[in-house]
Amino acid sequence: MHLVRVRVRNFRGIADGEVLLDGHTVFVGDNNAGKSTLLEAVDLVLGPERLHRRPVVDEHDFYAGRYVDPANAEVIPIQVEVIVAGLSEEQQRHFREHVEWWDANAKTLLEGPPPEGTDAEHVGPAMRVFFNGWYDVNEDDFTGDTYYAIPKMADGSYVRFSTTDKRKCGFLYLRTLRTGARALSLERGSLLDVILRLKETHLRMWEDLLDQLRALPVGEGKEIGELLASVQDAVRHYVPSDWAEQPHMRVSDLTRDMLRRTLTVFMGTGAMRSDGSIYAAPYQHQGTGTINTLVLALLSIIAELKQSVIFAMEEPEIALPPHTQKRIINSLRQKSAQAIFTSHSPYVLEEFDPGQVVVLKRAAGMMTGLPAAYPPAVKPKIYRTEFRARFCEALLARYVLVLEGRTEFDAIPAAARRLGDLDPKRFKSLENLGVAIIDARGETNVAPLGAFFRSLGKVVFAVFDKQSPAALAQIVAAVDHAYESATKGFENLVLQGTPEAALRAYADTVIAAGDWPPHLAAKTPTAATPLAELQGMLSQYFGWAKGGGDAGDLLASCPTVDDVPEYVRITLAAIKDVVEPPPAEAAAVAAQGVAVAPEVGGLAALAEPLLQAPIYAKFQPHPPKPLE
Repeated sequence: MHLVRVRVRNFRGIADGEVLLDGHTVFVGDNNAGKSTLLEAVDLVLGPERLHRRPVVDEHDFYAGRYVDPANAEVIPIQVEVIVAGLSEEQQRHFREHVEWWDANAKTLLEGPPPEGTDAEHVGPAMRVFFNGWYDVNEDDFTGDTYYAIPKMADGSYVRFSTTDKRKCGFLYLRTLRTGARALSLERGSLLDVILRLKETHLRMWEDLLDQLRALPVGEGKEIGELLASVQDAVRHYVPSDWAEQPHMRVSDLTRDMLRRTLTVFMGTGAMRSDGSIYAAPYQHQGTGTINTLVLALLSIIAELKQSVIFAMEEPEIALPPHTQKRIINSLRQKSAQAIFTSHSPYVLEEFDPGQVVVLKRAAGMMTGLPAAYPPAVKPKIYRTEFRARFCEALLARYVLVLEGRTEFDAIPAAARRLGDLDPKRFKSLENLGVAIIDARGETNVAPLGAFFRSLGKVVFAVFDKQSPAALAQIVAAVDHAYESATKGFENLVLQGTPEAALRAYADTVIAAGDWPPHLAAKTPTAATPLAELQGMLSQYFGWAKGGGDAGDLLASCPTVDDVPEYVRITLAAIKDVVEPPPAEAAAVAAQGVAVAPEVGGLAALAEPLLQAPIYAKFQPHPPKPLE
């Protein structure tokens, strides 16, 4: 069983959205793009313990806080619908009255005849279930529940999708901030609780534990004993003696619920006591990386106990080194029917095919998800060996800078760092600005790569050599901000645009370090070498060292801002102004924000009519129904 489609309406930051999934998936996108919200929405439908929370939803779970429309006397519900496909034979038997058919090629459910369409190789059994959450006017409270989308009953209602049914789906969601607390406790829905349930040891375990605790002597020393005896004597002045018989201490209320909240896993810390034993402490006192690793070990146990598990996890990379991140991702994918992650780690993304990376975008409450796919003009082998890491970084960034070739790839970031050091008010490093860089490996690839990243919702910059009018027009149309050089060849631009003193100082540094190549010994620069010859000698050196970042070293060695070529300065200043608009432009943006404030303020006005009691009579109970 695996998720194939999620549709969300009026939930948190998502007014409306639909995302398709194809097997193992990692969601990426800007902060507040809706990654966590999407997983929370799925948990509302499939999470076995999620609806035990009271209230199920609250005011802040509704998009823009709107859960009623006084103008139309309507309740505005939260609606989440998911489709799970790949049902096993056992699941098909259990859900037989609710089975539909999913066309994996068309990415849709089959509708109507002919029945033989279900025999196609790309068509398989699926189930559509949904959550509706709404404001109950009569109870003045929020409520919600889950249902099967089919069949629709004669009275217009839908069959409830119960907790027992959800456990057949095997969905487990681990939130970032609560991973350790939820996973390593015995609270309902925790990983330890799931394991015990799968082992069918709940009843016997709790009974044995309660018997042990009932017999455990607690607080029976002289002081406590005398205190309790005094309590018993005092009570007997007012009530019969058998009303306060034998007061004594116990570790808790000795109920299952209390024990679930009380029991804590202790683990060795590595510290030795004087008697040679290892000191143990509650698990929350362990390092974050250790706790996360324990969580993933528990997930492995669940996967081995259960035939089909859908894991959903936020940011598995937290507090873990890159090699551990990769091992965890691969382990969970191997042991689960489907693993779904959110991530900001390029090391996590590297373990997925591009088509399994879904880029989420959200604008004005409308959320979309687009598979990344392989970038254009990049062969799979080149992608795996040279391109993958930078590509994954670009998927995680909001801004992408496409550079024509390797020389620009090395030199532009180096120049940005140097300029940021020399004049931090006018310049910043690309890393500081959050701009990912991509080597296009040739001028003909700049436009396709620019268009590709732009289609994923990135703001795309491009730096490239002098182009023909037709080629320039193609690049300008493909990216958001194009910066064309006035010369052909970036090394020539650097050598022609860098002042003589900076060139000589750089040449002296290379020679002093012993890096000048023997085959160019006859053309070693000296203090008497004319500028034109010096430039020619350095050009030959750059040609020999191409790919070694030497043009970047030259720019990084410039002693002043004015020593950096003008084209490079202008370009990097322009990029900074786009990412961080100057004060005048920022004020204009803020003014635009004020223009939409009345719309936000209108939500406050929503409360006024609700305070008037007669309006409640206008609202009708909300009948749960799937998304249309």
